[in-house]
Amino acid sequence: MATVIQTLVQDLTAHGHNIYKGRLSHGYVNVITRLIIIFSFMYVRGLCFARKLILGCRAVKTRTMSFDAFDSVNRSLSGMIDSYEPFTEFLVNYIKEKCPKAKVVFHRTWAYSDDSTHGGFANYNWDRKTMYNAILRTTTEIAEKYSLPIIPSGDAIERGRDIPEFDTSKGGMSLNRDGFHLTLDYGRYMAGLTLFKFFTGKSASSVAYEPEDTDSALCAKLKAVVDTVL
Repeated sequence: MATVIQTLVQDLTAHGHNIYKGRLSHGYVNVITRLIIIFSFMYVRGLCFARKLILGCRAVKTRTMSFDAFDSVNRSLSGMIDSYEPFTEFLVNYIKEKCPKAKVVFHRTWAYSDDSTHGGFANYNWDRKTMYNAILRTTTEIAEKYSLPIIPSGDAIERGRDIPEFDTSKGGMSLNRDGFHLTLDYGRYMAGLTLFKFFTGKSASSVAYEPEDTDSALCAKLKAVVDTVL
């Protein structure tokens, strides 16, 4: 997703930065309170991203963040309410204490594809709609509990799958490359468009960028779907 976002941010008018770490487990609660070097800052200056490692406990304290976004540790658990607590409460309170001006937001992830063989898919009886509805229900509950705005990437992906060209039940392309990660072209593009519109308020249809080797007509359809979701 980094490539898509880096290109999309050319439409941002203000500078920003991001603190991120992939595949964080519930150990994140310990990470942010200990001296563990795992984070890096991503400073947005047009299309230039400069990164540096910092101490985990300083990641929240060092900079004044505009937003802090997080989601489930593992998408196979993202529809299971017990996987969110007590960790979400700790994180929200910690961020508000250390960076009171930051806006905490919640990222709703997507369900696995119909043909996914990921073991965690069994939690939802190997059914995409069951998984999506579980994610919708649990993320809504968590977001309402802590008054967190939702980045609806999962909703966009799910609706994108209704586009005939991406309806795998009718021979369409999958928006996932391995059953759970998004494809490097259309899948990530759609998620990138969702993030773009959420953080900028600008229409996804206003984005001129299209990934290499993609069809403009299909990109336009994805933009239209994102604009209906947000």
